[in-house]
Amino acid sequence: MDYEPVIGLEIHVELKTKSKMFCRCPNDSGETHPNFNVCPVCLGHPGTLPEINIEAVRSVLRLALALDAEIPSYSKFDRKSYFYPDLPKGYQLSQYDEPLASGGEIRGIRIRRIHLEEDAGRLQHDKGENTLVDFNRAGVPLMELVTEPDIRSGDEAVVFAHELRLVLRYLDISSADMEKGEMRIEANISLRKKDGEFGTKAEIKNLNSFRALKDAIDYEIERQGKILNRGEKVRQETRGWKEDGRTVSQRSKEEAHDYRYLPEPDLPPLNLTDAKFFDLNELKLSVPELPEEKRKRFIKEFGLDEAKTEMLIEDRELARFFEETISEIFADNRMSTDNREDRIRLAFNYLTTDLKGIFNNKRTSWLELKISPRSFAELINLIAEGKISSRMAKDILAEMFVKGLTPEEIVANQGIKISGEDEVSRAVGEALAANPTAVADYQKGKESALQFLVGKVMALLKGRGDPAEIIRQMKEELKMK
Repeated sequence: MDYEPVIGLEIHVELKTKSKMFCRCPNDSGETHPNFNVCPVCLGHPGTLPEINIEAVRSVLRLALALDAEIPSYSKFDRKSYFYPDLPKGYQLSQYDEPLASGGEIRGIRIRRIHLEEDAGRLQHDKGENTLVDFNRAGVPLMELVTEPDIRSGDEAVVFAHELRLVLRYLDISSADMEKGEMRIEANISLRKKDGEFGTKAEIKNLNSFRALKDAIDYEIERQGKILNRGEKVRQETRGWKEDGRTVSQRSKEEAHDYRYLPEPDLPPLNLTDAKFFDLNELKLSVPELPEEKRKRFIKEFGLDEAKTEMLIEDRELARFFEETISEIFADNRMSTDNREDRIRLAFNYLTTDLKGIFNNKRTSWLELKISPRSFAELINLIAEGKISSRMAKDILAEMFVKGLTPEEIVANQGIKISGEDEVSRAVGEALAANPTAVADYQKGKESALQFLVGKVMALLKGRGDPAEIIRQMKEELKMK
């Protein structure tokens, strides 16, 4: 019997705020000393009072506005009661029936709700039988986004999660690094007869990579299909993903009543219409151009194909640098539009291969980059105009990266002689005069003679010439002979 997968995702994201969700301890994922960024509030000591991190709330509201979600007038926090060693209070401050946002969509997948809560600590197992608890992460602002069950495959789930991560990074509210646990995904999966009622779902917990998300969903679809084809029932349960490629049962799935939700008595309700704290118009204006909008614009404005566009969109800073470089390249209104496509191609290639290659080798961040888009554009124009060879361009770029100098400064400092049209013309004239036999052969129809002559010109220019420009000038000269 054929079954249709029905999949919904729950995605937890650690927000990039200076302090934790309900206290003033630093929110520092890079802290290596256990239990260093802790205080009586995030450790749940009796008599302490939490205080809402308004910046974390604003971050979630910006995401909601970016996704066209609905923001209510009021929201509140609740106590979600369950016991686990890494939860110091014995309950988690979360949100239940009045989240910060609902609705909206990404890539056609609807959003059910977006809410805030606090993260738990980390369990560390030593080589013996001991389990240690590090509470540095306890209390970190944790956003949870829940989708509607609109997803139908592991591939579709990955597309959604990947796009959400891009949006989070463009908004700069989270790095969403899955390897560091800053973005964790849970998948709810069930099977049903085509367009029939929903089946019994299993929840797969803590999927920490896109590969794990896809593989776990694909495995679970196959597992549940075999159970149903045997005439048996799928159990509602929580399952874990194993690296050997299977899901395993962990516990029966909890319902909302199992958590005994109750309104948090120590925190006031949030008035989201209070412009003193939440100016929604101002927050809306702070939402940048999002990945999907930028994707469409890059294809239209720059004539890039989807693969090249995606390479740029994947890194917000790379996309910004590329766009500013193109703007600088064409800042001169005298620039011929005939060369537009060629210069865009050159800028893309040198940026995504040569400059990014240096980035990777030096392990440098964009914040440390000494090259400006204007200087990079100057380099591209020198290449496009045939004034420097590809080999020279690579050497100049490496020097620019280290010293932050412009191509013009490097050329002047090192005494590099760049070739212009006059120099190319002189070299073409010399080559033709010195090789009359080749000239005669070309005029008899031997195309190979032209390549021979181009090689002679390149030798005279010591590799600095643009072959296309040399061929153009040489053909003009040969017409006159």
